Amino acid sequence: MEIKHIPLEPIHQQLGAKMVPFAGYLMPVRYSSDIEEHQTVRNGVGIFDVSHMGEFMLRGERALELIQKVSANDASLLYDGKVQYSYLPNGRGGVVDDLLIYRLSEIEYMLVVNASNIEKDWNWISSHNDMGVEMYNISDDMCLFAVQGPLAAQALQPLTDAKLDSMSYYTFEKTNFAGQANIIVSATGYTGAGGFEIYVANEQAERVFNAIMEAGKPFGIKPIGLGARDTLRLEMGYCLYGNDISDESCPLAAGLGWVTKFSKDFIDSEVLKLRKAEGVAQKLIGFEMIDRGIPRSHYELCDADGNPLGEVTSGTQSPTLNKGIGMGFVPTAYSKPGTEIFVKVRDRLLKAQVVKTPFVKK
Repeated sequence: MEIKHIPLEPIHQQLGAKMVPFAGYLMPVRYSSDIEEHQTVRNGVGIFDVSHMGEFMLRGERALELIQKVSANDASLLYDGKVQYSYLPNGRGGVVDDLLIYRLSEIEYMLVVNASNIEKDWNWISSHNDMGVEMYNISDDMCLFAVQGPLAAQALQPLTDAKLDSMSYYTFEKTNFAGQANIIVSATGYTGAGGFEIYVANEQAERVFNAIMEAGKPFGIKPIGLGARDTLRLEMGYCLYGNDISDESCPLAAGLGWVTKFSKDFIDSEVLKLRKAEGVAQKLIGFEMIDRGIPRSHYELCDADGNPLGEVTSGTQSPTLNKGIGMGFVPTAYSKPGTEIFVKVRDRLLKAQVVKTPFVKK
């Protein structure tokens, strides 16, 4: 498969980034060390270039109707400037992708999807668009910067008229930013550390990135790679598509019941309603290591006798807690916080305990 390149790749190389293939793109995985970058975001402010993410524009009188059909959450609750987290059921009880839905106006929405699923999601939504909704895949024309951390608002405030401190979580504004017009500044993120996501056209990207780096200097801003992005999201118990959710996983078992709204009909709504009534056989849990050891994806999860229960879907050494943490599917009987489970590491059973996520409380 041909590898794609994000517009600011040369800048990341100048900044010392180690570039690796990820979701079909060459992406910065780290600049210094994962732990240092993780702490920068948890305690200060960092900037991620996540321009590999996909963006679709949906326009027309029936745009909401199409979104309501393909998405499990209730997008009729959105208002202009509001963002919603949701997922696309796949017609077989699994998940096509998880995504963000931005309402720009009553007849215009932006969907933000995972990089690895851009083509799949586009084809899926298009196949259900029998309503004449205009669809535009603008993924290759857009860059996305996530400026995350407790100092993000202070660092970015000089660049915009939008009152960043008073923007509530999961809202956005179209505003002037770093001297550029019509920039979407969104109070969202994937780190649990607070901050903003900034959507810019490719031709604006370099100026905006440099302006953010300059404005962030007094606050110790640093560029952050995908390595730290993964440990940050895992400390919050946020799912990663392809690891914790997939075409094969039941959204209710994966903890997505809170964005599954049966107040409307959508693809798989009847199937999922039935599953909810019957109860799911498995659940996605968070666990912390009691014994020393780092749980990695695909390591086996077992009971005390070594009988397999499931496997680790995401795992790491938490830089904040300084212990191993992970997520994985286990039978519902083993999903209660406090339950003892074991992670099989090189034929050794290491003790762990089911905990309620997020692992790191804000």
